[in-house]
Amino acid sequence: MADDKTIFEKIRDGEIPAEIVHEDEHCLCFRDISPQAPTHLLLVPKRRVARLTAAGQADGELLGHLMLASATVAREQGFAESGYRVVINNGPDGGEEVPHLHLHLLAGRRLEWPPG
Repeated sequence: MADDKTIFEKIRDGEIPAEIVHEDEHCLCFRDISPQAPTHLLLVPKRRVARLTAAGQADGELLGHLMLASATVAREQGFAESGYRVVINNGPDGGEEVPHLHLHLLAGRRLEWPPG
């Protein structure tokens, strides 16, 4: 049987190294290997949910935890006061590359609008 773990599950399981900046019982946060801003972190739930549109009512607590964890990480990493952006890519046209829900935390420079 082929290994169907996502890269994020392999990071979670210690099979692939990552620079982890935050971890709790529900999520893991690490530096993106292809940063799009001076600070570019990925906040990933430990339990795989393919994407936001695949989440159901039972995932509500996890989704809320991810949002609160993003604020915790921002404070811990020192960019909460200056500001940051939280991005969730959903589906191929939304820029999703890994079918495992994750939040991008972008900081360290003024972020323009509109993005993309």
